Amino acid sequence: MKTNTKISIRFFNDREVRAIWDEENAKWWFSVLDIVAVLTDQDDYTKSRNYWKYLKAKLKKENSQVVSATTQLKFLAPDGKRRFADMLDYNGIIALGKEFPGKKANRFIEWFTYNDESIDGKSKTKAYAIFESSFIESIEVGTAKGLQQIHAYLFGGLYDFAGQIRQKNISKGGFQFAVSRFLGDTLKQIEAMPETSFDDIVNKYVEMNIAHPFMEGNGRSTRIWLDLMLKKRLKKCVDWSKIGKQDYINAMMLSPTKSNTLKTLLKNALTTKINDRETFIKGIDYSYYYEENN
Repeated sequence: MKTNTKISIRFFNDREVRAIWDEENAKWWFSVLDIVAVLTDQDDYTKSRNYWKYLKAKLKKENSQVVSATTQLKFLAPDGKRRFADMLDYNGIIALGKEFPGKKANRFIEWFTYNDESIDGKSKTKAYAIFESSFIESIEVGTAKGLQQIHAYLFGGLYDFAGQIRQKNISKGGFQFAVSRFLGDTLKQIEAMPETSFDDIVNKYVEMNIAHPFMEGNGRSTRIWLDLMLKKRLKKCVDWSKIGKQDYINAMMLSPTKSNTLKTLLKNALTTKINDRETFIKGIDYSYYYEENN
């Protein structure tokens, strides 16, 4: 099996669960060690590995299907080298989860089985597809229409307002976003903002976030919109996997009055890998993760 297939990251209780897409069999394979770390609440890689070793031997003796369903694929280990790691598919992970006692395993299985069927799960699958699709070439860069195109693509068939500018006022955490009555004018003003430098582009992104033109899905759409501007103007994009969730949320909350925190955060995460599928897929995973339980 190829080792350069697309890699995805899911998050459970703020922990990464990595997965690799198997093109041939059209399914995801999930890292067993990541799941073991989640279910044992373990931060130590060696301890997780030893626990899995012990559990694997025990399950083998019991002729468990879990062990026979395990396959090996190459993954980036904590030491930075690619090594073969044990992987299980969807059914294998459900079976493995049942080997762990208590509410946590039940909650994990509930989260795991629900994940891809939620609106976010379905929208994220569409977001992955943007990278491969010719649609990305037709998106207007830096315009309100371009942002509407992205939103309509991500949420079409999931929200009846996909791609439509909101006509109601909305707020979040006590912050009032742009007044809906003036949104048309606000968006025209944002469109007219320059995007010649990094600072220009981030200023434009901050203003679009303050506008929050949709009822839902603003953050996910606007981060793609930002990356398209950076790619076109600077031949760079953000490696979102380098930005922690809380750091990003804090910087965005400060951004209407103090954008320097956000600019520093984004500048430090810039990459020239603008055509790298893995960077894009990981970026989508992080982008959707930022929105969880917010």
